[in-house]
Amino acid sequence: MDLKKFPTGSTGKAVRSRRCAILKLDDLNTFHLDVFKEIGNIGAGNAATALANLIGKKVGMDVPQAGVVALEDLITLVGNEEDEIICIHQAVSGPAPCGIMFILAEKSAVYLADILLSNRSVADSQFDELEESLFLEIGNILSGSFLSAFSQVTNLVFNLSVPVLARDMLGAVLSSALLESGYYADKVLVVETRFFDATRSIKGHFFILPELEALDKILNGLGINI
Repeated sequence: MDLKKFPTGSTGKAVRSRRCAILKLDDLNTFHLDVFKEIGNIGAGNAATALANLIGKKVGMDVPQAGVVALEDLITLVGNEEDEIICIHQAVSGPAPCGIMFILAEKSAVYLADILLSNRSVADSQFDELEESLFLEIGNILSGSFLSAFSQVTNLVFNLSVPVLARDMLGAVLSSALLESGYYADKVLVVETRFFDATRSIKGHFFILPELEALDKILNGLGINI
């Protein structure tokens, strides 16, 4: 998909109509999700470069898909309610505020740490302070790269909070993060994220929880009508 078809602030020949209702995630269709996926891939490319600079080795990243998921389906999307996971949670302020959660299953986190830290033993499922700091930095790089990609095509300014790491059972982490963020809707936007090297591929999930009117402002910035 060529994002140049949607210059910032323009809808081409289409006339932007005024809307009284606030956009919801249910209003997004396949076309809109493809746009988010394409922007996500731009962000993934930027994140891969930043990670390579951080650890001194090449790491591949891409975004296989993006979609809208009901809150009750979040757990089954990632795993089981009692699965141990790592979650990096951040708040985004600015004209389109939202919450961001990057979630990795514990096993995936172990393999990712092994890719990024060559001298680490995959058999060791315990993370030390250095490795937890690395995951915080990974979350910060991912969030910053994705938001930078959105900023470039929308001209919106996004401000990220300091990342917070949680390691617990999936159900407990999601409940706590959603309660803390005060998220009002019954669905979230999910961007699947894949890390890979020559021998392994690791899947993570990037959840975006937009606040009221955030979708309006993002899509207006992209020059896209609902």
